[in-house]
Amino acid sequence: MKVLKSLSEFGRIRKGCVLTIGNFDGVHVGHREILRTARALAADHSAEMVVMTFEPHPVAILHPEKAPGVLTPLPLKLDLLGEYADNCVIVLQDNRKLLELSPEDFVDQFLVAGFAPRFIVEGHDFHFGSGRAGDIETLIRLGREKGFEVVVVEPRQMTLPMGETIRVSSTVIRYMVESGHVGDAAVALSRPYRLLGPIVSGRGRGRELGFPTLNMAVPNQVIPAEGVYAGFVEIADDPESLPSRTERCSAVFSIGQIRTFEEKHPLLIEAHVLDERLGDVTGRWMVMEFVQHLRHQHKFGSPEDLAAQIARDCDQARTALEQFVEGEAP
Repeated sequence: MKVLKSLSEFGRIRKGCVLTIGNFDGVHVGHREILRTARALAADHSAEMVVMTFEPHPVAILHPEKAPGVLTPLPLKLDLLGEYADNCVIVLQDNRKLLELSPEDFVDQFLVAGFAPRFIVEGHDFHFGSGRAGDIETLIRLGREKGFEVVVVEPRQMTLPMGETIRVSSTVIRYMVESGHVGDAAVALSRPYRLLGPIVSGRGRGRELGFPTLNMAVPNQVIPAEGVYAGFVEIADDPESLPSRTERCSAVFSIGQIRTFEEKHPLLIEAHVLDERLGDVTGRWMVMEFVQHLRHQHKFGSPEDLAAQIARDCDQARTALEQFVEGEAP
């Protein structure tokens, strides 16, 4: 897969491609429907499929104070997009001039001049151009004028445990994760939510209790609500090589502030790996996959009470993860 980050590289793309544009944060089930549609069109017309995404989110460039939290940092996003974009992903990086073009100039000076697409595939809520002034109807009109066809993909819906049906979006998934509803987020994403970050030295409290942990530096991502979770850990030497790894270690995650031992309460992100001996992995990177919320955080009366609860958490996590793996099996 080609990953193009410079305007000078865009000449490598064949004219008449099938193009889809978006931030694709989360690469959720709605995004995947767009990507599948684009890939099928490319196959039917023997065209190159091109995915264009942004790093960082355009709002983070134009209005940093309004920037949404990140669900998928770039290494994870590229890995997920690569499942569909067999040929090419374009990463537009911090290009204010491009973002400030009018919708007409964006299409004429950038899309048509740079790619001459045959098809552009987007969701119904697509916006583009300065101030998000262009919408999907604008794109359809300009397509008729400039010689490309716009294919509109309808949004995906999901039903929550309480019976409410909602439209899947990155905004909704951010709320699910921030409120600890990682099971709902996994349905909307079609996979568990993942945190990516470097492993750092901890304070050794878990080891003293008999449950050593891997500690993650607080990442620039949406962080699940404070609590204890069942999930999986993957470890690699650098973030770029993590997505391609398939080995997963079962784990219990703790996200929260230190209340049992200390008066000051820094946020800690910890993973106790179940039934594995990993040795010293400080300085490496890990991904944490959140499968199920187990319980909320609270202060314990003694270290012994905390250790007893962690043991119960481990048993509950093993059961939950065994059921999850059985559900994954074909």
